[in-house]
Amino acid sequence: MANLLSKKEYRAIASKIKFPVEPFIDGKFQKSKAGRLMETINPATGSVLTNVTACDEDDVNFAVEVSRRAFNSGEWACKHPSERKAVLLKLAQLIEKNQTELAVLESLESGKPISECELTDLPETIVTIQWHAEAIDKIYDQISPANADAVGLITREPLGVVGCVLPWNFPLMMLAWKIAPALAGGNSVIVKPAEQTSMTALRIAELAIEAGIPPGVLNILPGEGPDVGEPMGRHQDIDAISFTGSTEVGRLFLEFSGQSNLKKIILECGGKNPAVVLSDANNLDGVAEHVVFAALWNMGQNCTANSRLIVHSSIKDTLLEKVREKMKDWNTGDPLDPDNQLGAIISREQYDKILGYIEIAKEQGAELIEGGNPIKSGEGLFIEPTLFAGVTPEMVIAQEEVFGPVFAMMVVDTDEEAIKLANDTCYGLQASLYTSSVTKAHKYGRALQAGTVSVNCYGEGDISTPFGGYKLSGFGGRDNSLMAHDQYTETKTLWIDISEDV
Repeated sequence: MANLLSKKEYRAIASKIKFPVEPFIDGKFQKSKAGRLMETINPATGSVLTNVTACDEDDVNFAVEVSRRAFNSGEWACKHPSERKAVLLKLAQLIEKNQTELAVLESLESGKPISECELTDLPETIVTIQWHAEAIDKIYDQISPANADAVGLITREPLGVVGCVLPWNFPLMMLAWKIAPALAGGNSVIVKPAEQTSMTALRIAELAIEAGIPPGVLNILPGEGPDVGEPMGRHQDIDAISFTGSTEVGRLFLEFSGQSNLKKIILECGGKNPAVVLSDANNLDGVAEHVVFAALWNMGQNCTANSRLIVHSSIKDTLLEKVREKMKDWNTGDPLDPDNQLGAIISREQYDKILGYIEIAKEQGAELIEGGNPIKSGEGLFIEPTLFAGVTPEMVIAQEEVFGPVFAMMVVDTDEEAIKLANDTCYGLQASLYTSSVTKAHKYGRALQAGTVSVNCYGEGDISTPFGGYKLSGFGGRDNSLMAHDQYTETKTLWIDISEDV
């Protein structure tokens, strides 16, 4: 685990960072065919960090051509699994070597607190690449139970060219979640980072070449969704798209697939995740700590944020006071100050959207308990951690994903009512359940409609557990675990008749 530096030291590193700003195609930074620029804004200050070169459909076509050529050459796809493993392990080592630089770069362009980047995002990025690298030569294919006259071999083969479309809330972690299993399987990969957070992906591609990944195998195309994401989704020679982001955009990728080559689509979309606290929950101090973390981590800009706190009426007052106390521990301010747990909101658009949800909640009669205001800091985009009570199921704040440091307390009188309310959403990504009963943990954990249910904690599992959602939260596969490798491979049956020579 990295040791945190001082604010002064992080600022000194930030002042010396050389920003990568051009697309990375065929093993090197290249001029975009589009010839346009995108401003990358520091959301903590409102200042322009740099201008990143934006790509368009012509760049997508070029990157696909390069990727397909690299795949067909077999230089990566046909390497022995142990050789691909060694290269990816070296990439993980290079990321670790450059960890602090990458953490500062991510903090600058995303507004994330440096402590989170250093202690969570970078270590998990490194572990993800290591884990999938180590899995490469340990995933076995199968032989079917055929009779004595035949052999049935069931094998995995790489898809070919994989497109990965990333969100802005966890730029490095989501990059690793997608490229690690895709590269492990022998694919060529084209990444479209979020337009707000392109530079860490560009830097990783540079390190990938240093690690030994052949040119053309990992390509990074900065740009806006209609200019890069849509052409990738519609491209006839991309074999799969893995997307993390809004459900609205996820639907579009399904349409693009149907209108093109029926490419495989893997979606990890939004969530309106509940924290369900039953009347028998022990240690309410601990519950409050988990609940606040689950709601506020990464400024609530997290698809698994527990934005609905569903509490049994018998403990609501006690828990509410403990939650209010825990919220005081979350300082908001300069992301490069390691004493701050909360940083800036990613963009003016998202900032205005969050404040709009807060106003709607007030208008609909929710009781504002804590926060609810913007924090004035020059042109920086900061919002107070915000808690509402007296929230009812029909309120907007109980139904729609806010994606900000805002959560809502809802009160129930029975366990059954709590589970019904928790499931009363079009999403199903994550849920947390707090109870002292092993029976209830199993019974209600199974009843909650979510891809991940954490009991007596907030969590998403770890790299070894599959991550994805029910209902509008997910489609087509799972990130993490060995299941992630299935997303980026085709399954082939090779049936060999051995009864006689032909």
